[in-house]
Amino acid sequence: MSEKSKKYVYEWEDYEDGKKNAKTMAEEILADPQLPELEEIIIGCWGESWENSAQSIIDSIVANKDKFAGIKSLFVGDMDYEECEVSWIEQANYSALWEALPGLENLTVKGGTNLSLGKIHHPKLKRLEIICGGLPKEVLASIAEAELPELEELALYLGVDSYGFDGGVEDVKNMLEKSDFPKLRSLGIMDSEIQDEVAEVVCDSKYMKQINKLDLSKGTLTDQGGEVLLKKLPDYDNIKEVNLEYHYMSDAMMEKLEGLSAEVDVSDPQEDDEYDGEIYRYPMLTE
Repeated sequence: MSEKSKKYVYEWEDYEDGKKNAKTMAEEILADPQLPELEEIIIGCWGESWENSAQSIIDSIVANKDKFAGIKSLFVGDMDYEECEVSWIEQANYSALWEALPGLENLTVKGGTNLSLGKIHHPKLKRLEIICGGLPKEVLASIAEAELPELEELALYLGVDSYGFDGGVEDVKNMLEKSDFPKLRSLGIMDSEIQDEVAEVVCDSKYMKQINKLDLSKGTLTDQGGEVLLKKLPDYDNIKEVNLEYHYMSDAMMEKLEGLSAEVDVSDPQEDDEYDGEIYRYPMLTE
């Protein structure tokens, strides 16, 4: 972490008395004498993050936007499962943030519970990543209509329906068709329990002609999705890197994919779980 980057986080002993929460963290960030020099802010556990949301922090940034004028990178929710399971993290409404941080180039949000992006319009944002166990379809709809002329990298964890993904492959397809990101170079639609279907709509999308990195990792990709990639990828010499790490493909399929001209990562293969004659497959990140 550079001198211009700072992480704000509460350890258990900080908030076990109930006096530390998102509101007090927002106040402490505002009072930090280092704030004017910072270019990156990382928000970790703000204390019982499963009960009180990040809204106070977002609202504080918006209300005091002049003090955050130098911020180029923001990560809200940087915590591991020991601090708070990803599906439990109470997120926020980011509708007012886009205007409040005109210099923002990188936004990472972890957690999908009560997450809303609103109408997205930002002239400088280059990277948007949402890490969660279940992505609300409302968020996909916001991204579909987003005005992000400088966006170069989009990474979305879809997750599973039992932890918040209330959409389907049609919502992903709609986002890919309606969105307009002329500078997009890296596309990740990952961590899905419908990864085979996702692979197909991604491979049929307009962005395949312009990206150089494709990420379909961390989901339940099987040989069915692998066949789609084998068929489609040779048509796109522009794609140099394909991340399929954590998947359910066979050894034979992995070997075929590694033979493509692009650099294909097929590490961390998983094995099916079978119970009462039913096959179960799980994305990497859910709860």
